[in-house]
Parts: sequence; C-alpha cells; structure tokens
Amino acid sequence: MESLQQVLPELVSLRPDFITITYGALGSTQERTLEIATQVQNQCQVTTACHLTCVGSSRTDLDAILGRIQAAGIRNIVALRGDPPKGEAAFVPPKDGYSNANQLVAHIRQREGAGKIGPLGIAVAGYPEKHLEAPDFQTDLRNLKRKVEAGADCVITQLFYDNRQYFNFVKAAREIGITVPIIPGLLPVLSAKQVLRITSMCGSCLPPDLQKDLEAAGDDPVKSEDIGVKRCIAQATELIEKGAPGIHFYVLNKSSHMMRIMDKIPR
Repeated sequence: MESLQQVLPELVSLRPDFITITYGALGSTQERTLEIATQVQNQCQVTTACHLTCVGSSRTDLDAILGRIQAAGIRNIVALRGDPPKGEAAFVPPKDGYSNANQLVAHIRQREGAGKIGPLGIAVAGYPEKHLEAPDFQTDLRNLKRKVEAGADCVITQLFYDNRQYFNFVKAAREIGITVPIIPGLLPVLSAKQVLRITSMCGSCLPPDLQKDLEAAGDDPVKSEDIGVKRCIAQATELIEKGAPGIHFYVLNKSSHMMRIMDKIPR
C-alpha cells in the first residue's frame, strides 16, 4: 500500500481514461481493493473499474459486493470468472455461485433491471491466443460472444506480444457478430523471469525475436527493461495507428517504465 501511494500520482499524471483495480485469489484483498478504487476515483478524480470474479462468492455475496461498490461511487466493473485456487487444476463454482463470466454479467444486468443497483459499465476479458482451458480458438470466441450478449460493454484482452494476434482476434470476433470495442492489453516486459512466469500462466507466447533479445540481456534488469519499453512503444504505436480504441496497460503497480513509454506514444 505504501508503494502504491508513491506510484499512484505518477500514474495519474499520465491522464488515463480509467484505472482498473484487481484483487487477490479468492477475493482475499477485496476490501483493500475497494479502498484503493475509492481513493483513485474520489481523490485522484480518475474513473475506476473494480474487478469482480465468480471465485469464492455466492450470489448473495456478489449482491453485497455490488452494493459496496455502488456505495463507494464506483460505476464500472471488470467481470471475470477468475482463476482456480492455487493447487487446483479445474475451476469449481462456489455454492450458489457461478461457473462463467457470462453468468456473472447476466446477474449484474438482472440486478440493474430489477432496480437493485444503478447502471454499471462492464468490461470482460478476451483472449487473442485463446484461454488456456478452451479446447480451440472458435470455442473461446463463442464464449466471448456469450459474455457480450449477456451485457458487456467492452472487451479487454489478455496480454500479447505480437500485434498480429490482436488484429486476427478482432477480425474473427467481428465475423461472429461481436461489435463492442476490443481494447488491447499490453504488459511491458520488466524482466525475462517475470514475463516467462506470466506468459506460462496465461498461455501467451513470446515471439522468437523478443525471446532472443531477452536471453541476450541475461540477468541485467536495465537491459531487460529497455527491451520491454522499446517493444511496448512499438506495439502501442502500431495498435493506435491501425485503429485500436485505446490501450489497457498492465502496470503491476509500477510507474517509471510507463512514464518512458507514454512519453513516446503519439496521443
């Protein structure tokens, strides 16, 4: 929390359209997440989106969480199924809870329709290289369409390092009738160890040229970050020039590299 207080002013100075706030496994940091989101929204005057997952929450729990989010003045949610708890291979829905994000989105919209909560903006996740658990790309796209049809306003993608993955993903999504904005998600590389761990968890691939550069950098954190910053600038610039509606940066509560990146991206 102390580190975040130092980083937040720099992130806010970059004038993001919104900041998303996640929470830990099984909702373990849910209360602190709401505290941070409220601070960002009310003190920093930046629109905030709270993550909300199916993990560990019954429908009654979800209603209580939605009520707290609304009471805090938050009007946007990133609706996710969530990952299985550590050590478990498959996702098991909680008792009287949901198995998929489309059910969570539908629940939120039903609560709105019944007048239980006010209007909320909802983002959902999309996977340019498909979700790890999906048997194939087309099945994953159909899952995404279900989330959008349930009431999602936009899609934020999982991280990727080859822009062709994003453009192919958007094209395929449009072909099956998904019309909402699809926002590319970028995670700037800060170290080879970090990116290899994260990509192994989410199923994203490292292009050979990027992997080669990181291997050449070895254990030098400065060289690795320079490679990551340069790559992210190139990715973001091309994405914007070719019509992406914006960029969602996974900043991992760090700001110095984002200051360098945003300084070079045309806005």
